[in-house]
Order: sequence, then C-alpha cells, then structure tokens
Amino acid sequence: MGDRLRGRVALVTGASQGIGRAIALRLAREGADIALHVRRDDDRARESAGAVAALGRRCEVVAADLAGVAAVSHVMAQVSSRFTHADILINNAGLERRADFLSVREADYDAVLDVNLKAPFFLTQAFAKTLIAAGRPGKIIHISSVHEELPFPNFTAYCASKGGLKMLMRNIAVELAPHGITVNNVAPGAIRTPINAALLDDPERLRQLVGQIPLARMGDPEEIAAAVAFLASSDADYITGSSLVVDGGLLWNYQEQ
Repeated sequence: MGDRLRGRVALVTGASQGIGRAIALRLAREGADIALHVRRDDDRARESAGAVAALGRRCEVVAADLAGVAAVSHVMAQVSSRFTHADILINNAGLERRADFLSVREADYDAVLDVNLKAPFFLTQAFAKTLIAAGRPGKIIHISSVHEELPFPNFTAYCASKGGLKMLMRNIAVELAPHGITVNNVAPGAIRTPINAALLDDPERLRQLVGQIPLARMGDPEEIAAAVAFLASSDADYITGSSLVVDGGLLWNYQEQ
C-alpha cells in the first residue's frame, strides 16, 4: 500500500460495485479514509465498506438516491457530520437507459440527467463551498465516459449527460482554480463492470467491440481507479480542466457497426 493520500478523506459516489468500488479501494490503499456513497445500504454496500476497512482505513457508508438536490444536501451533511473534513470528491454514480432517440421518454431523460449531470453539478458546488469556507485545497474528479466525445446511438440522453459533464468540468476548473481546487474528468472506454453484463454474456457483440479496441481487450475497473488515484494525488497538482481518457485506444478507432 502507498501513502500518497495519507490523511485525506475521499467521498466516492456510486461505490457499492464496479468502478466506484474499485476507486474506493484504490484510494484506501493510497491512505485515504472513505465516505462510501451508495444508493441503498444493503449487503453489497456493507461488503464494499468491509473491504475498505480491511485495508486499515476508516469507511463510513452514506446512502442516498442522488436524483434531487435535497439528496445531495443530505450526502454532504452526512459526510460533514462523520468526518472533520473531506478533501477529494469522486463523482462516479451514473446510469444509462437504452432507447432510440425518437422513443426516449421524459421520465427516462430526467432519470439519466438527474443522476449523471445534475447530481455532480450540485454535489460539486456543495463540496467546493466546504473547501473554500475551510480554506482548504481539494480535488474533484468526475467519472465521465468516452461518450463525452463519441456518439452512441440509442443512448442519446447518456451522451448528452457526459458531454455536459465535460463542459461542467472545464468551466468550474477555471472558477475554482484560485481556491486551490482542481477539477478533472476520467473518461473510461469499455470496462468490465456490471453495467456491461449483457455485453459480456454475448460472445459475438463482445468480439465486435474488442475488435475495435487497439489494445484488443476491455479494461478493468482497477485501471480506472489507478487514473483516479493519480489525479487525486499531489502528483497531479498542476493538472486541471482535463479529461484523462482510459480506453485502450477505442475513442480514435471506433466505428458504429
């Protein structure tokens, strides 16, 4: 285990599984205590919290559905009450809904945009206010997607949310820099996570996708977590307003089948 983040507290949203869980564990290995946001405080959430605690770090579970500003306020209030401070925010929680553009319903659009863009917007705002009030620097990292750049037919709402997350990052990076707060995105490509379960169980679709990735494989959640750990550390103090793409080369090689 390292100590690049010793003495830091990181809030990781959507951390009960997949990329979020991998991030929480990697930041804990780097020395950070973890505020583990989950949608529900269930067995999966407690197992993830136990895995963090097994690394010798403090872990507090914060449960909330992020679809609403009131929930965002609840999350920040819980973090503030359980830790003396928080230094790192990882906006990882997200969802997608498949539908061709002409069939997208308002309810599906709202569900995707509320969690993928509105929640990061206002959670980041609340988090930045606590840093500024305390006179502390901080790190904000959004887990975006190659689809902040790359069209993804039948997932237009998802792409719109990730494109919005890119411009949110760029704007607030400029506004928050005078306060010593950096803001960056990590943009994963095709990663082996539960959200891709159907793809992983379809050999032909998987073969077609891997054939478009120059490194000829899907990525692992731990590889996204490694990029996040770098951006969260002092090694990345002079990086802000950037998207770090972690996709095996997919973005510049992808062609819709």
